[in-house]
Amino acid sequence: MALLCGTGSFVWAQNEDATARAQVLALEKAWNQAYKAGDTKALSAILDNSLVLVEDDGSLKTKSEFLATVKASTGNEEQVAPESLTVRVFGNTAIAIGVIAVKATKSGKPVILRERFIDTWIYRNGSWICIATDATPMTHAGS
Repeated sequence: MALLCGTGSFVWAQNEDATARAQVLALEKAWNQAYKAGDTKALSAILDNSLVLVEDDGSLKTKSEFLATVKASTGNEEQVAPESLTVRVFGNTAIAIGVIAVKATKSGKPVILRERFIDTWIYRNGSWICIATDATPMTHAGS
């Protein structure tokens, strides 16, 4: 009987993890769409007020500093969907790991800049919210 109860708890936990993964994946997609559209209101709703954002050069930005830099994309820069995205769930914490490509123009030529990112989400007050993010430029072709 204990084995059956334990198995039921395991299946329930797997279902909860699958639901959490789906929710965080949807939020990652919403983040990309809001960023591309310059929608700071939508971004503000999914980013914690105490967000820690690590820039390419290692410097830190707050949520308000990040939102102040967001604008609708132009023909010179267009963020595209992640090339890869995985979400791992650890109780009320989720880690999203992926690669994003940004189409840009440098010296009049189109280029694709790739970055590996990691976003940390927590489940608080009935919803997921991002508390930390880091994107590192990729200088090699690996995935």
